[in-house]
Amino acid sequence: MATDIDATAHHFGIIVSNLDRAVEFYRDVLGLDVLTRFAVGGEAFGTAVDIEGASAELVHLDAGDARLELATYEPEGEEMPDPDLNRPGATHPGLEVDDLDAVADRLPDDVETLSGPQTTESGTTIMFVVDPEGNRIELLEP
Repeated sequence: MATDIDATAHHFGIIVSNLDRAVEFYRDVLGLDVLTRFAVGGEAFGTAVDIEGASAELVHLDAGDARLELATYEPEGEEMPDPDLNRPGATHPGLEVDDLDAVADRLPDDVETLSGPQTTESGTTIMFVVDPEGNRIELLEP
């Protein structure tokens, strides 16, 4: 059933436990510019996210046509179980780059990767890196 909703991407969120460390990774390693840093809380926010008394500190980074939102919550919830990509509910942002081989060569030695660049059956070259919180980030060259 189609609706008349015309949604477009605004942001993709990642919840982290250490906001400053996450911002450093996405800014300094992946080259995303920080757009804004802000906090939100209050009854309406807690009701919207269905967490009583919730507040969050957020950072929006420029990811081209959408923003990447990093957020840390109070109260902090339990850590997610196994982050493997084949688990139902697993998510990952995909960031397009011009030359994935060059990006892979320039990654700092301490950045965990799942593999080097791989060209898939669709012709897209991909690789996944792991941020300091254990989140999987797909880097791709179409």
